[in-house]
Amino acid sequence: MRRGLWSSLALCVAILLLGGVGFWALEPGIHSLQDGLWLAFTTTATVGYGDTVPKTEAGHLLAVLVVLLGLAVLSKVTALPAALFVERVVEAKERQIERDLKRETLLLRNQVRGVEQRLLPFGEPPPHAERSRG
Repeated sequence: MRRGLWSSLALCVAILLLGGVGFWALEPGIHSLQDGLWLAFTTTATVGYGDTVPKTEAGHLLAVLVVLLGLAVLSKVTALPAALFVERVVEAKERQIERDLKRETLLLRNQVRGVEQRLLPFGEPPPHAERSRG
């Protein structure tokens, strides 16, 4: 799952870089790669500060593409760490349940042995002895 996080982050960076280069190439109001990256970031994050906006038809289409791809990847990037955290919590609870079950099993075994020991003087065979004969 951690590998998925790193690949998703790399994909997110790639989308931002390609979006930034695309905006820089397509939009006449974007004069630097830095401005293109800023527009790609604000578009991907759907913040929309309005300081730079796509004005051309091609820029609008690129913005739609950047939003759709960016949201999908950003959703995965934010979901994966949450899933890792939940997985750890669930595993810890499962380990605790296992420990509790082992402890309860040992207690029950000891109680059964105690009952067997109390029944032996009365000539009663232990219950597991009857089962092993049949």
